[in-house]
Amino acid sequence: MKVLMIYPEFPDTFWSFKHALPFQGKRSAYPPLGMLTVAAMLPASWQKRAVDLNVRPVKDSELAWADVVFLSGMMVQGPSMKKVIDRARERGLRTVVGGPIASTKDPSIADADHIVEGEAEELISILAKDLESGGARAHYKASVLPDLTQVPLPDLSLVDPWKYSAMAVQYSRGCPFTCEFCDIIEIYGRKPRTKTPEQVLAELDQIYDMGWRGRLFLVDDNFIGNKKNVKKLLPELVRWNRDRNFPFSFLTEASLNLAEDQELLEYMRDAHFNGVFMGIETPVAESLKETTKFQNLRKDLLESVKLVQSYGMEVMAGFIVGFDNDPPDVFERQIQFIRDAAIPISMVGLLSALPNTQLWRRLKAEGRLLKESLGSNTLVDMNFIPRMDTQELLDGYRRILETIYYPREYFNRVQAFLSQLGTPTHTPIVFADIMAVARSLWKQGLRSDYRKEYWKFLAQTVRRHRQHLDKALTLAIMGHHFFELTGTVQSESQL
Repeated sequence: MKVLMIYPEFPDTFWSFKHALPFQGKRSAYPPLGMLTVAAMLPASWQKRAVDLNVRPVKDSELAWADVVFLSGMMVQGPSMKKVIDRARERGLRTVVGGPIASTKDPSIADADHIVEGEAEELISILAKDLESGGARAHYKASVLPDLTQVPLPDLSLVDPWKYSAMAVQYSRGCPFTCEFCDIIEIYGRKPRTKTPEQVLAELDQIYDMGWRGRLFLVDDNFIGNKKNVKKLLPELVRWNRDRNFPFSFLTEASLNLAEDQELLEYMRDAHFNGVFMGIETPVAESLKETTKFQNLRKDLLESVKLVQSYGMEVMAGFIVGFDNDPPDVFERQIQFIRDAAIPISMVGLLSALPNTQLWRRLKAEGRLLKESLGSNTLVDMNFIPRMDTQELLDGYRRILETIYYPREYFNRVQAFLSQLGTPTHTPIVFADIMAVARSLWKQGLRSDYRKEYWKFLAQTVRRHRQHLDKALTLAIMGHHFFELTGTVQSESQL
């Protein structure tokens, strides 16, 4: 059996980093880890090829070679996935769709021949046998959440790692919290399951032996969801990285209660974590209560952010507007909080009711759902009737983005962040980083319409925060992505 595994393209969003990746000469942020893990579970007798559409288009010759096409992705990748399904159907190729989108009944995948809902570990051998015999069912659904200690190493041989900005490793699935809008807890459960430290170190060995050096993303939705187990992993991670002279710097996602645990913070600093994404959502306490995000109410939000930053970790954060309890001044409060917390990369989105979440069920019962979500909270397109006037909400949302990603505002926030950042951890310098700096100096320093602010920012950094110059340059490049995405600067083609 010949299987062609295709990872659909992401649209231009906060998470695509489309306007920042060219500085490094990269095509995508991270490899499609889920798809590569599924590849490792397929029968050894199968021939496998993989195409990440975020890196390059699929060739007609590759479709002609295949017996079956596997696709995996999220709702936001639905339009790209539909194009692949249609193209495969024109050739008479069977298509199998998995990943989070398979749990949503998304119309983009309606024409797929086989849909696999849930985690693949217990289903993949059954599906493979059915495909070989010609008796594959239209729908498969996992009945249990699998034990991650049985997950094999991903098959990284199927992709070119040098096309990506960072490598990726998964440690856990699931989250113990109950955020109303979150679909992670619906898909992966509220009891975080983890791999063993030995499994994680084996994945690090695999990436290290490939010759990769630099950034590595632990892709868990909540890395510290199972604190007991993560405290067994982190000392091993410290030892592994230290013994090899710190070839990797780590970033991950974690809940804000990380700030309540000094031991975790110390371990993460010593392991060379230099970035963590956190869902802060809103400084409005009533809105946090509404969405049952009680973990963000246990400690002062500003104090928590600054504590994490003091351990040398950049806090990237998610924010949401559109909660029922949002007051009229929520937009100004969000802007002021982002300033006060000095969070350069602030992913602000509109509340979206994702399928099968607690929020989706509540709004459906209240008769407030308008349509299915497109899976992106950065589109100015509500899929439910908000309590606030819709136009007021959309105008306020745009105002937040235009304010926080105005170049002067952004660079001032980065300077404030560098003042709060603790002792920097060593990040390996690779050729792509050197090229990124050269391209930044050219494109941002000479070609952009914010070049005066750019040079002022760099001069202030050299004068005040020279030890953080590498971080400052990285954030300047990231800023360009957000400037372009939010329309706060002219694109180069307009200059």
